[in-house]
Amino acid sequence: MDIVRLVFAILLPPVGVFLQVGLGLQFWVNILLTLLGYIPGIVHAVWIIARR
Repeated sequence: MDIVRLVFAILLPPVGVFLQVGLGLQFWVNILLTLLGYIPGIVHAVWIIARR
């Protein structure tokens, strides 16, 4: 399942975070980072998935 989450984290970062933590604070932070810049959203999503 981590492979699927990582693929989603690269293609659509908020979806990868949602699959990991649900609709929590980290999901909304990731949406904000993705809107500010696609790369920060990817980095944050991969960090969230790798951390848990």
